[in-house]
Amino acid sequence: MKRSNAKAGWKVISWSLALVVPGLFLLSSLSAAGQPPAGDGEATFKAKCAMCHGQDGSGDSAMGKRMKVKDLRSAEVQKQSDAELADIIAKGKSPMMAYGKQLDKEKIDQVVAFLRELAKKK
Repeated sequence: MKRSNAKAGWKVISWSLALVVPGLFLLSSLSAAGQPPAGDGEATFKAKCAMCHGQDGSGDSAMGKRMKVKDLRSAEVQKQSDAELADIIAKGKSPMMAYGKQLDKEKIDQVVAFLRELAKKK
């Protein structure tokens, strides 16, 4: 009789695991789906910067033209150090607002890395 109960117990445990493990995997996948991958400065750039600087960083957008923003791919911008660009993003530079309270250092560094990539595509 004990052996029969033990078998039944293992069946319940195995069925429970068969249902719970895939469910946990699905939930973790769904929660991560809305977040950009780590190291993705492009997603942050598109969400925060592209409205003025354009998708390609050229500043060729209605808002960018109105505010006379610089082409982020230009030699003038690209000659600045990563630290200088990060400082501008964090503290702002007229007419650009500061993003230091919205973006942590890692996100800002990712955007700077993406700006370097934009210059290579010019």
